[in-house]
Amino acid sequence: MTEPAGPATPTVTDKDARKVAFGAFVGTALEWYDFFLFGTAASLVFNRLYFATDDAVVATLAAFASFAVGFAARPLGAVVFGHLGDRIGRKRCLIITVTMIGIVTGLIGLLPDFAAIGVAAPVLLTLLRLLQGVAVGGEWGGAVTLAVEHAPPERRGRYAAMPQIGSPVGTLLSSGAFLAVSMLPPESFDSWGWRLPFLAAFPLLAVAVWLRRRVEESPLFEKLLEEDERASSPVRDVVARAWPQLLVGAGSALLGVGGFYLITTFAISYGTTTLGLPRSLLLTATLVAAAVEIGVLIAGGRLAERFGAAAVTVGGGIASALVAFPAFWLIDTRSAAAVIVGITVATALLSIPYAVSGALLTELFPPRLRYSGLALSANLAGVVSGFVPLAATALLAAGGGTSTLPALLLVGISLVTMVSGLVAPRFFVSRDKVVSAPA
Repeated sequence: MTEPAGPATPTVTDKDARKVAFGAFVGTALEWYDFFLFGTAASLVFNRLYFATDDAVVATLAAFASFAVGFAARPLGAVVFGHLGDRIGRKRCLIITVTMIGIVTGLIGLLPDFAAIGVAAPVLLTLLRLLQGVAVGGEWGGAVTLAVEHAPPERRGRYAAMPQIGSPVGTLLSSGAFLAVSMLPPESFDSWGWRLPFLAAFPLLAVAVWLRRRVEESPLFEKLLEEDERASSPVRDVVARAWPQLLVGAGSALLGVGGFYLITTFAISYGTTTLGLPRSLLLTATLVAAAVEIGVLIAGGRLAERFGAAAVTVGGGIASALVAFPAFWLIDTRSAAAVIVGITVATALLSIPYAVSGALLTELFPPRLRYSGLALSANLAGVVSGFVPLAATALLAAGGGTSTLPALLLVGISLVTMVSGLVAPRFFVSRDKVVSAPA
Protein backbone atom coordinates (compact mmCIF):
# COMPACT_ATOMS: atom_id res chain seq x y z
CA MET A 1 0.00 0.00 0.00
CA THR A 2 1.48 3.35 -1.03
CA GLU A 3 0.65 6.19 1.32
CA PRO A 4 1.70 9.82 1.54
CA ALA A 5 4.50 10.42 3.98
CA GLY A 6 2.11 12.24 6.33
CA PRO A 7 2.24 15.63 7.97
CA ALA A 8 5.06 16.97 10.02
CA THR A 9 4.20 16.81 13.69
CA PRO A 10 4.67 19.15 16.61
CA THR A 11 7.15 18.69 19.40
CA VAL A 12 5.98 16.52 22.29
CA THR A 13 7.48 15.93 25.71
CA ASP A 14 7.79 12.75 27.73
CA LYS A 15 5.63 14.42 30.38
CA ASP A 16 2.82 14.92 27.87
CA ALA A 17 3.20 11.37 26.58
CA ARG A 18 3.01 9.92 30.09
CA LYS A 19 -0.08 11.97 30.90
CA VAL A 20 -1.93 10.82 27.80
CA ALA A 21 -0.81 7.19 28.17
CA PHE A 22 -1.98 7.16 31.79
CA GLY A 23 -5.33 8.63 30.80
CA ALA A 24 -5.68 6.01 28.08
CA PHE A 25 -4.75 3.27 30.57
CA VAL A 26 -7.25 4.32 33.25
CA GLY A 27 -10.10 4.72 30.79
CA THR A 28 -9.31 1.39 29.17
CA ALA A 29 -9.09 -0.34 32.57
CA LEU A 30 -12.56 0.88 33.47
CA GLU A 31 -13.98 -0.21 30.12
CA TRP A 32 -12.42 -3.67 30.38
CA TYR A 33 -13.74 -3.99 33.93
CA ASP A 34 -17.24 -3.52 32.54
CA PHE A 35 -16.68 -5.88 29.63
CA PHE A 36 -14.96 -8.63 31.64
CA LEU A 37 -17.74 -8.71 34.22
CA PHE A 38 -19.97 -10.30 31.61
CA GLY A 39 -17.49 -13.11 30.95
CA THR A 40 -17.26 -14.03 34.62
CA ALA A 41 -21.01 -13.73 35.10
CA ALA A 42 -21.61 -15.93 32.04
CA SER A 43 -19.67 -18.70 33.78
CA LEU A 44 -21.21 -18.29 37.23
CA VAL A 45 -24.61 -16.57 36.95
CA PHE A 46 -26.16 -16.12 33.52
CA ASN A 47 -26.09 -19.82 32.68
CA ARG A 48 -28.35 -20.49 35.69
CA LEU A 49 -30.49 -17.36 36.11
CA TYR A 50 -31.03 -16.15 32.54
CA PHE A 51 -30.75 -19.26 30.36
CA ALA A 52 -32.93 -21.62 32.37
CA THR A 53 -32.63 -25.26 31.34
CA ASP A 54 -32.15 -28.59 33.09
CA ASP A 55 -29.10 -29.37 30.92
CA ALA A 56 -26.05 -27.67 32.44
CA VAL A 57 -24.02 -27.96 29.22
CA VAL A 58 -26.78 -26.37 27.11
CA ALA A 59 -27.18 -23.55 29.64
CA THR A 60 -23.45 -22.88 29.61
CA LEU A 61 -23.36 -22.92 25.82
CA ALA A 62 -26.24 -20.43 25.71
CA ALA A 63 -24.53 -18.14 28.23
CA PHE A 64 -21.27 -18.26 26.25
CA ALA A 65 -23.23 -17.57 23.05
CA SER A 66 -24.53 -14.34 24.62
CA PHE A 67 -20.92 -13.63 25.68
CA ALA A 68 -19.85 -14.12 22.05
CA VAL A 69 -22.47 -11.65 20.79
CA GLY A 70 -20.46 -8.82 22.34
CA PHE A 71 -17.47 -9.81 20.26
CA ALA A 72 -19.55 -10.23 17.11
CA ALA A 73 -20.76 -6.65 17.58
CA ARG A 74 -17.27 -5.24 18.03
CA PRO A 75 -16.52 -4.86 14.29
CA LEU A 76 -19.58 -2.60 14.03
CA GLY A 77 -18.08 -0.43 16.74
CA ALA A 78 -14.74 -0.54 14.94
CA VAL A 79 -16.35 0.65 11.71
CA VAL A 80 -18.38 3.44 13.32
CA PHE A 81 -15.77 4.76 15.74
CA GLY A 82 -12.86 4.03 13.42
CA HIS A 83 -14.43 6.28 10.81
CA LEU A 84 -15.26 8.98 13.36
CA GLY A 85 -11.86 8.70 15.04
CA ASP A 86 -10.05 9.31 11.76
CA ARG A 87 -12.49 12.07 10.79
CA ILE A 88 -13.51 14.05 13.90
CA GLY A 89 -10.83 13.05 16.40
CA ARG A 90 -9.59 10.35 18.72
CA LYS A 91 -10.54 12.08 21.98
CA ARG A 92 -14.22 12.66 21.15
CA CYS A 93 -14.77 9.03 20.25
CA LEU A 94 -13.14 7.79 23.45
CA ILE A 95 -15.50 9.89 25.56
CA ILE A 96 -18.49 8.45 23.70
CA THR A 97 -17.34 4.84 24.03
CA VAL A 98 -16.62 4.99 27.77
CA THR A 99 -20.00 6.64 28.45
CA MET A 100 -21.84 4.07 26.39
CA ILE A 101 -20.30 1.01 27.99
CA GLY A 102 -20.67 2.38 31.53
CA ILE A 103 -24.41 2.96 31.13
CA VAL A 104 -25.00 -0.42 29.49
CA THR A 105 -23.09 -2.31 32.19
CA GLY A 106 -25.03 -0.62 34.96
CA LEU A 107 -28.29 -1.54 33.24
CA ILE A 108 -27.27 -5.23 33.24
CA GLY A 109 -27.11 -5.00 37.03
CA LEU A 110 -30.73 -3.82 37.06
CA LEU A 111 -32.08 -6.42 34.62
CA PRO A 112 -34.66 -8.90 36.06
CA ASP A 113 -33.87 -12.58 35.58
CA PHE A 114 -35.72 -15.40 33.77
CA ALA A 115 -37.87 -16.23 36.81
CA ALA A 116 -39.15 -12.65 36.89
CA ILE A 117 -39.79 -11.77 33.23
CA GLY A 118 -39.33 -15.02 31.33
CA VAL A 119 -37.77 -15.12 27.88
CA ALA A 120 -37.44 -11.32 27.82
CA ALA A 121 -34.57 -11.68 30.31
CA PRO A 122 -32.09 -13.48 28.03
CA VAL A 123 -33.22 -11.37 25.05
CA LEU A 124 -32.58 -8.07 26.85
CA LEU A 125 -29.33 -9.41 28.31
CA THR A 126 -28.09 -10.30 24.84
CA LEU A 127 -29.12 -6.88 23.50
CA LEU A 128 -27.20 -5.10 26.25
CA ARG A 129 -24.19 -7.30 25.56
CA LEU A 130 -24.40 -6.32 21.90
CA LEU A 131 -24.31 -2.62 22.83
CA GLN A 132 -21.33 -3.33 25.10
CA GLY A 133 -19.56 -4.88 22.14
CA VAL A 134 -20.20 -1.88 19.90
CA ALA A 135 -18.69 0.47 22.50
CA VAL A 136 -15.63 -1.70 23.19
CA GLY A 137 -15.15 -2.12 19.43
CA GLY A 138 -14.26 1.55 19.21
CA GLU A 139 -12.34 1.81 22.48
CA TRP A 140 -9.02 0.01 22.23
CA GLY A 141 -7.97 1.28 18.81
CA GLY A 142 -8.55 4.86 19.87
CA ALA A 143 -6.75 4.49 23.19
CA VAL A 144 -3.65 2.97 21.59
CA THR A 145 -3.69 5.47 18.73
CA LEU A 146 -3.89 8.40 21.13
CA ALA A 147 -1.08 7.03 23.32
CA VAL A 148 1.23 6.25 20.40
CA GLU A 149 0.67 9.54 18.58
CA HIS A 150 1.70 11.50 21.67
CA ALA A 151 4.84 9.41 22.19
CA PRO A 152 8.41 9.93 20.91
CA PRO A 153 9.16 7.18 18.33
CA GLU A 154 11.97 5.61 20.35
CA ARG A 155 9.65 5.13 23.35
CA ARG A 156 6.47 4.05 21.64
CA GLY A 157 6.76 0.47 22.86
CA ARG A 158 6.27 1.39 26.50
CA TYR A 159 3.50 3.91 25.83
CA ALA A 160 1.66 1.56 23.48
CA ALA A 161 1.69 -1.03 26.27
CA MET A 162 -0.04 1.31 28.73
CA PRO A 163 -3.58 0.77 27.38
CA GLN A 164 -2.82 -2.97 27.38
CA ILE A 165 -2.26 -2.84 31.14
CA GLY A 166 -5.90 -1.80 31.39
CA SER A 167 -6.84 -5.39 30.54
CA PRO A 168 -5.32 -7.13 33.60
CA VAL A 169 -6.35 -4.25 35.83
CA GLY A 170 -9.89 -4.63 34.51
CA THR A 171 -9.60 -8.36 35.21
CA LEU A 172 -8.39 -7.70 38.75
CA LEU A 173 -11.26 -5.33 39.40
CA SER A 174 -13.95 -7.54 37.87
CA SER A 175 -12.68 -10.85 39.28
CA GLY A 176 -12.02 -9.22 42.64
CA ALA A 177 -15.54 -7.84 42.73
CA PHE A 178 -17.01 -11.25 41.93
CA LEU A 179 -14.71 -12.96 44.42
CA ALA A 180 -15.98 -10.62 47.12
CA VAL A 181 -19.68 -11.15 46.39
CA SER A 182 -19.17 -14.90 45.94
CA MET A 183 -18.53 -15.06 49.68
CA LEU A 184 -22.21 -14.28 50.26
CA PRO A 185 -24.65 -17.11 50.95
CA PRO A 186 -25.80 -18.71 47.66
CA GLU A 187 -29.33 -17.33 47.90
CA SER A 188 -28.05 -13.79 48.51
CA PHE A 189 -25.49 -14.09 45.70
CA ASP A 190 -28.17 -15.20 43.22
CA SER A 191 -30.80 -12.65 44.25
CA TRP A 192 -28.74 -9.44 44.51
CA GLY A 193 -25.05 -10.05 45.27
CA TRP A 194 -23.91 -10.66 41.69
CA ARG A 195 -25.52 -7.37 40.63
CA LEU A 196 -23.28 -5.16 42.77
CA PRO A 197 -20.19 -5.32 40.48
CA PHE A 198 -22.36 -4.28 37.53
CA LEU A 199 -24.00 -1.42 39.43
CA ALA A 200 -20.54 -0.14 40.37
CA ALA A 201 -20.17 0.84 36.70
CA PHE A 202 -22.27 3.97 37.32
CA PRO A 203 -19.86 5.73 39.71
CA LEU A 204 -16.85 4.43 37.78
CA LEU A 205 -18.33 6.03 34.66
CA ALA A 206 -18.09 9.46 36.24
CA VAL A 207 -14.38 8.91 36.92
CA ALA A 208 -13.74 7.66 33.38
CA VAL A 209 -15.45 10.60 31.69
CA TRP A 210 -13.56 13.08 33.86
CA LEU A 211 -10.24 11.48 32.91
CA ARG A 212 -11.05 11.29 29.22
CA ARG A 213 -12.01 14.96 29.09
CA ARG A 214 -8.59 15.90 30.50
CA VAL A 215 -6.68 14.04 27.76
CA GLU A 216 -5.53 16.24 24.89
CA GLU A 217 -6.23 15.43 21.26
CA SER A 218 -3.50 13.71 19.24
CA PRO A 219 -0.99 16.20 17.79
CA LEU A 220 -0.82 14.08 14.64
CA PHE A 221 -4.57 14.29 14.17
CA GLU A 222 -4.52 18.04 14.72
CA LYS A 223 -1.91 18.30 11.96
CA LEU A 224 -4.03 16.11 9.70
CA LEU A 225 -6.88 18.55 10.26
CA GLU A 226 -4.69 21.57 9.68
CA GLU A 227 -3.24 20.22 6.44
CA ASP A 228 -6.52 18.59 5.33
CA GLU A 229 -4.93 15.13 4.94
CA ARG A 230 -7.73 13.11 6.51
CA ALA A 231 -9.08 10.17 4.55
CA SER A 232 -12.61 10.76 3.27
CA SER A 233 -13.57 7.14 3.97
CA PRO A 234 -10.89 5.60 6.21
CA VAL A 235 -12.70 2.30 6.83
CA ARG A 236 -13.21 1.74 3.11
CA ASP A 237 -9.57 2.59 2.42
CA VAL A 238 -8.36 0.11 5.04
CA VAL A 239 -10.54 -2.70 3.71
CA ALA A 240 -9.82 -2.00 0.04
CA ARG A 241 -6.17 -1.00 0.15
CA ALA A 242 -4.74 -2.41 3.38
CA TRP A 243 -6.50 -5.76 3.72
CA PRO A 244 -3.22 -7.73 4.04
CA GLN A 245 -2.24 -5.54 7.00
CA LEU A 246 -5.74 -6.05 8.38
CA LEU A 247 -5.41 -9.84 8.33
CA VAL A 248 -1.87 -9.81 9.72
CA GLY A 249 -2.90 -7.42 12.47
CA ALA A 250 -5.88 -9.58 13.43
CA GLY A 251 -3.74 -12.72 13.52
CA SER A 252 -1.10 -11.06 15.67
CA ALA A 253 -3.76 -9.96 18.17
CA LEU A 254 -5.59 -13.30 18.30
CA LEU A 255 -3.56 -14.98 21.05
CA GLY A 256 -3.68 -12.04 23.44
CA VAL A 257 -7.48 -11.94 23.24
CA GLY A 258 -8.69 -15.41 22.26
CA GLY A 259 -6.05 -17.24 24.28
CA PHE A 260 -6.86 -15.10 27.28
CA TYR A 261 -10.54 -16.01 27.19
CA LEU A 262 -9.68 -19.66 26.75
CA ILE A 263 -7.44 -19.77 29.81
CA THR A 264 -9.73 -17.59 31.98
CA THR A 265 -13.42 -17.59 30.98
CA PHE A 266 -13.44 -21.17 29.69
CA ALA A 267 -11.12 -22.39 32.45
CA ILE A 268 -13.50 -21.02 35.11
CA SER A 269 -16.39 -22.92 33.57
CA TYR A 270 -14.29 -26.06 33.03
CA GLY A 271 -12.94 -26.00 36.55
CA THR A 272 -16.26 -25.46 38.29
CA THR A 273 -18.51 -27.59 36.07
CA THR A 274 -16.29 -30.48 34.96
CA LEU A 275 -13.65 -30.70 37.68
CA GLY A 276 -15.86 -29.64 40.57
CA LEU A 277 -13.43 -27.00 41.79
CA PRO A 278 -14.71 -24.13 43.97
CA ARG A 279 -15.38 -20.95 42.03
CA SER A 280 -13.35 -18.99 44.59
CA LEU A 281 -10.24 -20.96 43.58
CA LEU A 282 -10.70 -20.21 39.87
CA LEU A 283 -11.34 -16.53 40.57
CA THR A 284 -8.26 -16.41 42.80
CA ALA A 285 -6.18 -17.99 40.03
CA THR A 286 -7.47 -15.35 37.61
CA LEU A 287 -6.53 -12.60 40.05
CA VAL A 288 -2.99 -13.94 40.51
CA ALA A 289 -2.58 -14.31 36.74
CA ALA A 290 -3.78 -10.74 36.14
CA ALA A 291 -1.34 -9.37 38.71
CA VAL A 292 1.56 -11.20 37.06
CA GLU A 293 0.37 -10.08 33.64
CA ILE A 294 0.86 -6.43 34.58
CA GLY A 295 4.59 -7.02 34.99
CA VAL A 296 4.74 -8.98 31.74
CA LEU A 297 3.06 -6.14 29.84
CA ILE A 298 5.44 -3.54 31.22
CA ALA A 299 8.44 -5.70 30.30
CA GLY A 300 6.96 -6.48 26.90
CA GLY A 301 6.72 -2.80 26.00
CA ARG A 302 10.44 -2.36 26.73
CA LEU A 303 11.30 -5.51 24.76
CA ALA A 304 9.45 -4.09 21.75
CA GLU A 305 11.70 -1.03 21.84
CA ARG A 306 14.82 -3.21 21.91
CA PHE A 307 13.97 -6.15 19.63
CA GLY A 308 10.94 -4.97 17.68
CA ALA A 309 7.27 -5.78 18.21
CA ALA A 310 7.22 -8.47 15.53
CA ALA A 311 10.05 -10.50 17.08
CA VAL A 312 8.42 -10.33 20.53
CA THR A 313 5.13 -11.50 19.00
CA VAL A 314 6.82 -14.54 17.46
CA GLY A 315 8.51 -15.45 20.74
CA GLY A 316 5.28 -15.17 22.69
CA GLY A 317 3.42 -17.35 20.20
CA ILE A 318 6.01 -20.11 20.38
CA ALA A 319 6.15 -20.04 24.19
CA SER A 320 2.36 -20.20 24.49
CA ALA A 321 2.12 -23.16 22.13
CA LEU A 322 4.70 -25.05 24.18
CA VAL A 323 2.94 -24.45 27.50
CA ALA A 324 -0.66 -25.12 26.38
CA PHE A 325 -0.84 -28.79 27.34
CA PRO A 326 1.21 -28.49 30.57
CA ALA A 327 -1.06 -25.65 31.72
CA PHE A 328 -4.20 -27.78 31.34
CA TRP A 329 -2.47 -30.77 32.93
CA LEU A 330 -1.82 -28.62 35.99
CA ILE A 331 -5.47 -27.56 36.12
CA ASP A 332 -6.55 -31.20 35.78
CA THR A 333 -4.68 -32.14 38.97
CA ARG A 334 -7.36 -30.27 40.99
CA SER A 335 -4.58 -29.13 43.31
CA ALA A 336 -5.14 -25.51 44.30
CA ALA A 337 -1.47 -24.55 43.88
CA ALA A 338 -1.18 -26.34 40.52
CA VAL A 339 -4.36 -24.72 39.18
CA ILE A 340 -3.08 -21.26 40.08
CA VAL A 341 0.33 -21.96 38.52
CA GLY A 342 -1.17 -23.38 35.33
CA ILE A 343 -3.49 -20.43 34.72
CA THR A 344 -0.85 -17.88 35.72
CA VAL A 345 1.96 -19.25 33.52
CA ALA A 346 -0.30 -19.63 30.48
CA THR A 347 -1.67 -16.10 30.94
CA ALA A 348 1.82 -14.64 31.37
CA LEU A 349 3.12 -16.19 28.14
CA LEU A 350 0.14 -15.28 25.97
CA SER A 351 0.46 -11.74 27.35
CA ILE A 352 3.85 -11.32 25.67
CA PRO A 353 2.40 -10.72 22.18
CA TYR A 354 -0.50 -8.84 23.75
CA ALA A 355 1.98 -6.41 25.32
CA VAL A 356 3.32 -5.38 21.93
CA SER A 357 0.09 -5.62 19.94
CA GLY A 358 -0.45 -1.86 19.98
CA ALA A 359 3.13 -1.15 18.91
CA LEU A 360 2.93 -3.69 16.08
CA LEU A 361 -0.45 -2.57 14.73
CA THR A 362 0.48 1.11 14.70
CA GLU A 363 3.37 0.25 12.39
CA LEU A 364 0.97 -1.41 9.95
CA PHE A 365 -1.18 1.67 9.30
CA PRO A 366 -0.37 5.34 8.50
CA PRO A 367 -1.84 8.12 10.70
CA ARG A 368 -4.74 8.95 8.36
CA LEU A 369 -6.01 5.35 8.61
CA ARG A 370 -4.63 4.37 12.00
CA TYR A 371 -7.71 4.49 14.24
CA SER A 372 -9.72 2.51 11.68
CA GLY A 373 -6.89 0.05 10.99
CA LEU A 374 -6.21 -0.69 14.65
CA ALA A 375 -9.89 -0.95 15.54
CA LEU A 376 -10.74 -3.26 12.64
CA SER A 377 -7.70 -5.52 13.17
CA ALA A 378 -8.24 -5.88 16.90
CA ASN A 379 -11.94 -6.53 16.51
CA LEU A 380 -11.57 -9.09 13.75
CA ALA A 381 -9.49 -10.97 16.29
CA GLY A 382 -12.17 -10.16 18.85
CA VAL A 383 -14.93 -11.74 16.77
CA VAL A 384 -13.04 -15.02 16.66
CA SER A 385 -12.04 -14.69 20.31
CA GLY A 386 -15.59 -14.24 21.47
CA PHE A 387 -16.43 -17.71 20.22
CA VAL A 388 -13.36 -19.36 21.77
CA PRO A 389 -15.05 -20.30 25.09
CA LEU A 390 -18.02 -21.63 23.12
CA ALA A 391 -15.73 -23.65 20.84
CA ALA A 392 -13.70 -24.92 23.77
CA THR A 393 -16.86 -26.04 25.57
CA ALA A 394 -18.03 -27.90 22.46
CA LEU A 395 -14.59 -29.51 22.07
CA LEU A 396 -14.63 -30.49 25.73
CA ALA A 397 -17.93 -32.31 25.20
CA ALA A 398 -16.69 -33.91 21.97
CA GLY A 399 -13.55 -35.11 23.75
CA GLY A 400 -15.45 -36.82 26.53
CA GLY A 401 -14.78 -34.15 29.13
CA THR A 402 -10.98 -34.19 28.89
CA SER A 403 -8.87 -31.08 28.35
CA THR A 404 -6.97 -32.44 25.32
CA LEU A 405 -8.97 -30.69 22.61
CA PRO A 406 -9.22 -27.32 24.41
CA ALA A 407 -5.44 -27.42 24.93
CA LEU A 408 -4.97 -28.18 21.24
CA LEU A 409 -7.16 -25.17 20.45
CA LEU A 410 -4.77 -22.99 22.45
CA VAL A 411 -1.84 -24.40 20.46
CA GLY A 412 -3.58 -23.50 17.20
CA ILE A 413 -4.32 -19.94 18.33
CA SER A 414 -0.69 -19.52 19.43
CA LEU A 415 0.64 -20.63 16.05
CA VAL A 416 -1.63 -18.21 14.18
CA THR A 417 -0.15 -15.33 16.17
CA MET A 418 3.40 -16.61 15.69
CA VAL A 419 3.01 -16.76 11.89
CA SER A 420 1.43 -13.29 11.85
CA GLY A 421 4.42 -11.92 13.73
CA LEU A 422 6.76 -13.49 11.22
CA VAL A 423 5.13 -11.85 8.19
CA ALA A 424 4.20 -8.50 9.78
CA PRO A 425 7.47 -6.59 9.06
CA ARG A 426 7.00 -6.79 5.29
CA PHE A 427 3.86 -4.66 5.66
CA PHE A 428 5.25 -1.97 7.99
CA VAL A 429 4.74 1.60 6.76
CA SER A 430 7.25 4.41 7.19
CA ARG A 431 7.08 5.53 10.81
CA ASP A 432 5.56 8.98 11.22
CA LYS A 433 7.84 11.39 12.99
CA VAL A 434 7.14 12.90 16.39
CA VAL A 435 9.81 15.27 17.65
CA SER A 436 10.82 14.91 21.28
CA ALA A 437 11.37 18.06 23.28
CA PRO A 438 14.58 18.45 25.26
CA ALA A 439 14.31 17.21 28.82
